Amino acid sequence: MSQNPWLKGRNLALVAGIIGIAALAFAGLAALLVNIQQRKAEGQEYPLKIVSIGTDELDPEVWGRNFPREYDTFLKTEDSTLETKYGGSVPHSKLEKYPALVRLYAGYAFSIDYNDARGHYWALEDQKRTKRQDFTAQPGACANCHAAEAPQLIAKMGWEVFNHTPYKQLQDQLHRGTSCADCHDPGTMNLRITRPAFLNAMRERGVDLTKATRQEMRSYVCGQCHVEYYFAGENKLLTFPWKNGLNIDDIEKYYEDLGFTDWTHKEAKAPMLKMQHPEFEMYNSGIHARSGVSCADCHMAYERTGAVKVSDHWLRSPLTNINKACQTCHRQEEKELLARVELIQDRTAALKQSTEKALTDAIDAIAAAEKAGASEESLKEARHRYRRASMRWDFVSSENSMGFHSSQEAARIYANAIDFGRQAQYEALRATPAR
Repeated sequence: MSQNPWLKGRNLALVAGIIGIAALAFAGLAALLVNIQQRKAEGQEYPLKIVSIGTDELDPEVWGRNFPREYDTFLKTEDSTLETKYGGSVPHSKLEKYPALVRLYAGYAFSIDYNDARGHYWALEDQKRTKRQDFTAQPGACANCHAAEAPQLIAKMGWEVFNHTPYKQLQDQLHRGTSCADCHDPGTMNLRITRPAFLNAMRERGVDLTKATRQEMRSYVCGQCHVEYYFAGENKLLTFPWKNGLNIDDIEKYYEDLGFTDWTHKEAKAPMLKMQHPEFEMYNSGIHARSGVSCADCHMAYERTGAVKVSDHWLRSPLTNINKACQTCHRQEEKELLARVELIQDRTAALKQSTEKALTDAIDAIAAAEKAGASEESLKEARHRYRRASMRWDFVSSENSMGFHSSQEAARIYANAIDFGRQAQYEALRATPAR
């Protein structure tokens, strides 16, 4: 008797379903076995500590005996040949590349010497060599982010004494620019904060760092140094102006309420504010921060060596490592991703040039008004608006991403800077006595 075709088809479907379930189960088991083998391989990677890392150990080579892969990549921060369109590690003078800076920083140390930053390996060496040391007596506070010995000296000398001691008096005690100890606990290898200024600023903002996730810490350790700051009071305490918030308007209000000034512009005679390198602040207003991406995800991208996944400690521009730094999340072609970044940076660079033109025009107008006999009182508003324009220009131009960390915020800030610059020019023209 022949089998019912409907029953035959149903049986075949049932068999196929059983085979499919079995295949999925086998695949899951295989994945589990692979995962177990990977974890075993990772465990075998460092089965024992080769050396015991002391609490005061700053030499990366010692740490590297336990963590050779991380150490090998960290050594590459000495490389001074990496170059991107708007950055890299090739040493050069920003004053030569952007001559307008000489006028924009007139009367300040940055008009004498301003070089592009090299890799972390050179953090201390470049600090010791800058001609700005000869222009003004820098306080020990400058060593907070340029010397691995800073936390130990702070513990020994006290926070206030360390900061106000002249940098040159501390110089012989400073030997290493960056150390594993800056970011890692030697006992647990957990990420940690070692610089008091960041701790103080986050506490003032109401952020409890003891509750920070590991992903947050992968940005916080960078935020210890890649920030805007100033030296507060007679003791020159390194301070981050974050009480009101992290954007430029919040920071401006902080300085205005304080009545703080870095220097007086040589030509415009305006009371000025020098912005430093606010990568952390700009990053926090960008799409990557809002998406939960950390600084380390892009600048220290994970890589696999065999079965082990480690964070690449060759801190550098993601543009030199697009495959691991960008394509983990973005599935576009490398060429397309590079073009997208450069489009953002090109447009930011164009806004930067427009802002600098507005600023130099304002300088000319203020200087001409003063020469024509304008009173100090009549020029007060022009100088105040010039200060507002300059600090916004500096906030973006001193930030090392040419707008990429937060492209819309960079464009907004430059637009406001151009506006304030032209307002300063207008106020100076209004103050100029009629001939």
